[in-house]
Amino acid sequence: MRILFDHNAPRQLRRHLVGHDVDAAGERGWAGLGNGALLDRAEEAGYEVVITADKNMPYQQNLDRRKLALIVLGANRWPLIEPRIADIRAALDGIQPGELRQVHIPIRGEA
Repeated sequence: MRILFDHNAPRQLRRHLVGHDVDAAGERGWAGLGNGALLDRAEEAGYEVVITADKNMPYQQNLDRRKLALIVLGANRWPLIEPRIADIRAALDGIQPGELRQVHIPIRGEA
């Protein structure tokens, strides 16, 4: 699966998504793009999933007609995300175009 990390997704996650083709928006020169433009470029380039920690993106963008899916992480700090790698992998399983999946990342004291 072709996956694009938004600028706020931790790059350390890449090495845990073995078997997927993962790029970061910054590597493509897309770090400064707004959310809609980023999704447009990702679709045009053939990405199937965008992973972001921008919790507002699903409310700002209509995914219904998109050719890609969106996974929203509940945090962007690696020490919080690392214990949830299995949840992120599970969110990728069977994800369909236009679908939104959110991965809850507990912040200190949360369950």
